[in-house]
Amino acid sequence: KLHIGVDSQSGLAHSAVVTAANVHDKHPLPDLLHGNEQRVYGDSAYASQKALIRGKAPQAKDFTNQRTRRAGEVDEVQRAKNRNKSRIRARVEHVFGVVKRLWGFTKVRYRGLQKNATRAFTALALANIFLARGRLQGQVRP
Repeated sequence: KLHIGVDSQSGLAHSAVVTAANVHDKHPLPDLLHGNEQRVYGDSAYASQKALIRGKAPQAKDFTNQRTRRAGEVDEVQRAKNRNKSRIRARVEHVFGVVKRLWGFTKVRYRGLQKNATRAFTALALANIFLARGRLQGQVRP
């Protein structure tokens, strides 16, 4: 699996970790944080990682989605908060969309974790260049 850290302002990936498929999503979290984050967004898999986020990025506020169902009841207030957080988290999906749709990295043959990781990092670098192409070229107006 490919785990990435994305800057919410620019939409570019700043860190990436490749793990085996049986590793839970929360385990590579320390490798995805660089320490200067102001806010940390994540899905509900990261909900129990408040202490780890505080230790790795002390000034960051935790904006991970919280679980909304407790004892069969749905907390509508928490669900609305999660929806607002998910709007910002969607920037991560743009990077995955480029890597999967444009570069064809949907399914890969297992050639060893290191070789697959090298291929994934190259695809991410190309995705960053593709996503920043407007800023890299500058605004050209006729």
